[in-house]
Amino acid sequence: MKELTRLIKEDMKPALGVTEPGAIAFAVASARTYTSGEITKVQVALNSGMYKNAFTCGIPNSSNFGNLYAAALGAVAADAKKGLESLADITDEDDAKAAGMVERGLIEAVLDHIGSEITIDATVETRQDSCTVHIRDSHTHIVSIEKNGEKIYEEEDNGKEDAQETDSGPAVPVIHRYSLHEILRYVEEVPEEEISFIQEAFSMNQELLEEGIASGRAVITRRLLKDNGDGLISKDVLKTAQLLCNGAIEARVLGLGRPAMSITGSGAHGIIATMPLVAQYKADGNGMDEAKLLRAAALSYLITMYIKEYSGRLSAFCGCGIAAGTGMACGLAFMRGGNEEAIGRVIQNMASGLTGMICDGGNHGCTMKGIVAVDAAFRAVDLALTGVCIESIHGINGKTPEDTMRHMGMIASPGMTGTERTIVEIMEQK
Repeated sequence: MKELTRLIKEDMKPALGVTEPGAIAFAVASARTYTSGEITKVQVALNSGMYKNAFTCGIPNSSNFGNLYAAALGAVAADAKKGLESLADITDEDDAKAAGMVERGLIEAVLDHIGSEITIDATVETRQDSCTVHIRDSHTHIVSIEKNGEKIYEEEDNGKEDAQETDSGPAVPVIHRYSLHEILRYVEEVPEEEISFIQEAFSMNQELLEEGIASGRAVITRRLLKDNGDGLISKDVLKTAQLLCNGAIEARVLGLGRPAMSITGSGAHGIIATMPLVAQYKADGNGMDEAKLLRAAALSYLITMYIKEYSGRLSAFCGCGIAAGTGMACGLAFMRGGNEEAIGRVIQNMASGLTGMICDGGNHGCTMKGIVAVDAAFRAVDLALTGVCIESIHGINGKTPEDTMRHMGMIASPGMTGTERTIVEIMEQK
């Protein structure tokens, strides 16, 4: 298996609802497995991105939302063995028990620090035991566990995953050891059967969309469906893309009961990176080979991962629109016959157009951000394929596509640390 195939396969994971509530519930449920007796206190300490993203987020199978209820459900009934789908089997009775714990003041969620790298420290206390689970770098990556003051588990290597030390400095993520040229060569040459697993993302994300349509709760989706002639697929590729992509995002942020296929730890990233490409494949009527769709999705994922490694997993900018939107736009250009130079122009256009979009948590507003990202991507591709782009002398664009993507990430981290603090303060004051 090629190294880039491995990166994609290891990063693709089903995620039920917005990823952050699932991760909080997973962390608490993991700590709970090491304790006995009645729970007297649950505390989760979160980095700003985790705290912010789950702050007003819908929770699968629950009428409640946010950090406190995600933690409470983790204590009551979440299944840690299911990872980011830990909340899949929550019942109404579980939801009521969790709400009771919140009302009695047994649950605490605190902002630990402003930062883009994922940190969760989840502590469950009972009359007999106390256990703390420490998660770092990705949503379910447990690095250590302490029970009753003693460390009972510690990962041997706490270094960043998928990175290698260099003689000249710190670890370099594997994806950053590849140029755009090398990524495109991989995409063009990788055997179709080696990336056929990506098909699962298309079907999973479409099932989530259909769940949203059936629920009647997805009000933006209802409008997008009407705009598309009341069908999932029409001859209008852009309208089809808006429906397939943002209908799935809306269902996800509302906390409906089907998972999305995530990439870089985010269901919305995974949806944006794939569903507009599915729309192009299904709606253009040109009989495109399915292998082209798989290769475009692989390119989309890799560009998304490239930018996210610079910005951090959770930051003050909208990685869904900026990173996944840019990845998707590159995949779209690839499907339309764009060469390496054209795809480089796509990256420049997206960097100039979307990089300032903020992330104010996982919430209904993500659907609007997705709509903007899809519009921007289609326009960026249309311009790039005719030779038009924002040249490298302007703004944050770099001399190479790799420089441009690095600059995009730097705007988030360290660039928007102050923005992150302000966003959290606004949310807490409401």
